Amino acid sequence: MKILIIRFSSIGDIVLTTPVIRCLKQQLDAEIHFATKKQYTSLLSSNPYIDRIYGLGNKLESFANELKKNKYDYIIDLHKNLRSWYLCAKLRTKTFRFYKLNAQKWLLTKFKINFLPQKHIVDRYLEAVAPLDVKNDGQGLDFFIDPQNRINIKQLHTGLLPNQFVCFVIGAAHKTKQLPSSKIISVCKEIKRPILLIGGPNDSKKGQKIKGLAGTHVINLCGLFNIQQSADIIRQARTIITHDTGMMHIAAAFNKEIISVWGNTVPEFGMYPYYSNTAINKNTTIQVKDLSCRPCSKIGYNECPKKHFKCMKLIREDEILQEFESWQ
Repeated sequence: MKILIIRFSSIGDIVLTTPVIRCLKQQLDAEIHFATKKQYTSLLSSNPYIDRIYGLGNKLESFANELKKNKYDYIIDLHKNLRSWYLCAKLRTKTFRFYKLNAQKWLLTKFKINFLPQKHIVDRYLEAVAPLDVKNDGQGLDFFIDPQNRINIKQLHTGLLPNQFVCFVIGAAHKTKQLPSSKIISVCKEIKRPILLIGGPNDSKKGQKIKGLAGTHVINLCGLFNIQQSADIIRQARTIITHDTGMMHIAAAFNKEIISVWGNTVPEFGMYPYYSNTAINKNTTIQVKDLSCRPCSKIGYNECPKKHFKCMKLIREDEILQEFESWQ
């Protein structure tokens, strides 16, 4: 049996498909192919449950023609957008899709009416493959790191020891998911462990500012490492403080203590940290509850639509620090 899974983006969404990948491989002994955007192929490059990865560039039609040669038995569409619909139509193969809940998310963001099921997106992904008699094995998320992307943390700083430092993921895809720098600085000043700042190239200047004002125990790594290398740093950390980002889900895959800080998005969308059935839930959610304008988007904005940004400005630094101390 040959199966194609489709999830084009983004980091977190792709990591959240890993239970489906594993369960299909182990329970059906199928040949698993995965289609995603080129820039995300490294997320799955070492996954032993995937036999082949295809990276989509700019030419969807030629991409579809390449995949059509494989003559799949089934397609699992976990993206469910116009491109994935087109791809499935071109391949003309029996397709299973997950329930995306767009109408329910729209009602919640526009009118604050919550008809969303109390169900994680991983479980909704797995519902899509239930007709193939595939069941959730309860083992949580996977993230596999290529050996060449392993990081010796002692080379970053002589005082660093595995499981003794904090990772603070300071970035996010949208500004309305990010704490103001002043609050990050305030939190970092009070933590008495080494702190490694994780983020992309766009977060580098922000990280340098935080490091300069928070203290010498803070190390700015933003923009210095690829996704897999950043994931390996997270793997070696004690605690992860993060916004609603893909790195949050990578941290959950490593069963880490997570303090997740939420701005314009909410856990009710079903994208909170997902642990295995045998693990303790190590996530603490920090958010401003009962804010009338929240959630304002299922994704995020470059600036607050209301101009006040209360969803992040009203986050209490002492609440983050109290939760941090409770894990130590």
